[in-house]
Parts: sequence; structure tokens; C-alpha cells
Amino acid sequence: MLKVEHVDVHYGDLQVLWDVNLELRKGEIVALVGSNGAGKSTLIRTIAGLVKPSRGAIRYGDTLLNDKAPHAIAESGISIVPEGRRLFPKMTVLQNLEMGAFLKKARPEKGATLAWVYEIFPVLKARSPQPAGLLSGGEQQMLAIGRALMGRNGFLLLDELSLGLSPLMVKQIFDVLVTINKTGITLFIVEQNVPMTLKIANRAYVMETGRIVREGIARELMESEHVKAAYLGLG
Repeated sequence: MLKVEHVDVHYGDLQVLWDVNLELRKGEIVALVGSNGAGKSTLIRTIAGLVKPSRGAIRYGDTLLNDKAPHAIAESGISIVPEGRRLFPKMTVLQNLEMGAFLKKARPEKGATLAWVYEIFPVLKARSPQPAGLLSGGEQQMLAIGRALMGRNGFLLLDELSLGLSPLMVKQIFDVLVTINKTGITLFIVEQNVPMTLKIANRAYVMETGRIVREGIARELMESEHVKAAYLGLG
């Protein structure tokens, strides 16, 4: 469904991604894990069109994404839940959700999609008339996910969902991701919370200093001595 082939990324003269290769198949949950500063968010931004690769190719199905604008990538079927949520704090919860349905294909189904999002996140329905900036951190993260779902896309990029959230809220969010995936939506999760992410993922990649250094079945990677030592504090 998505293939990243030999991708390098530079910020000016500084190279931050080196020969990155990965792929996601339809219906999978795939994790990209690693420490802060490893380059994970840069890869997400590159797939979403916010950063352009200096080498390599990114393909979504038969579509080459390298030179496409972010809105065109969204139209092609990829939605992003960005790090930091990036909500419109003075707009209401409902207005934020409606902003997610700007895609042409999403507009006719906006009412049905909104009902589905409210079913997944009942608290958003209760908070619908409130400004998004007044929500708790966990509720804001739910709203960011709900806004992405409003686009009716089959592929979600999720960047550092657990930042600043309590362990209980993180578990609730990850439980919801499993529910969303069961509807057929493919998830690419970029996370520092390695144990929680590997627990729900089918496969995973490990990134260190801008390079993919390991890949495999998520539960098998959790048993890797390298992953235990580097990310689980068990070495």
C-alpha cells in the first residue's frame, strides 16, 4: 500500500534520513520506533509531503508522492495525525471535526462519518460545542484522531500520540487504534512508547540516527536483546 525506497532527506546541508526503506500492506498496523531525534517525525513529514526527499521514492499504490503537495497526498488517500495535535483551539470541537472533511470524497459522507467518530469517541460528542483549546490533553488527542478520520482515507500516519498523556489515557488511545484498524484502515504509528506500540503492531521498524537498523514481526522485536536494552530498560 505504501512503499518507501532508498529515501534520503536533508535540511539544508544536514542529512537527517539515510537510505530508508520500508513498506506497509493494506490493513496492517506498522510501527516505527526509536528514541527522540532519531528521524521518525521527519519520515512522517516526508511521506505527508511537508518535506521533500533528496533521493529515493515514496509510492502509495501506483502513485509517486515525491513531488506532490500535502493536500494532493491527502486527496490520494493518506491522512496525518501530527505531533502536537495542531488543532484550532478557538474553534469548537465540532468545527475542528468538520475541518477534517474538506476532501471532496469526504463531504457527501460527512454526517455519517461524524456519527461514527462520535461512536468511537463519545466524549467528543459531549464536548462538541466547546472550544478545542479547553479540552484535556487526552481529549485533544482524540479530537486530532477524529479529525483525521473525517477525511474518509484508508491510511493514517500517527505521530507521537502518547506525548504528554497519562499511562491510562495512552492505553485508551491505543485500544481505539486497534478498533479503527479493524475497520480496514491501515495505520503507520511513529512512537517513543515502544512497549505499547509493539504490543498492538503487526510489524515494526527500528530507527536510529536516521537509519532503519532493524525490522520484523513486532512481538519478536520486543524480545530482541537490542530493543530490550535500548528501549525497554531491560538490558
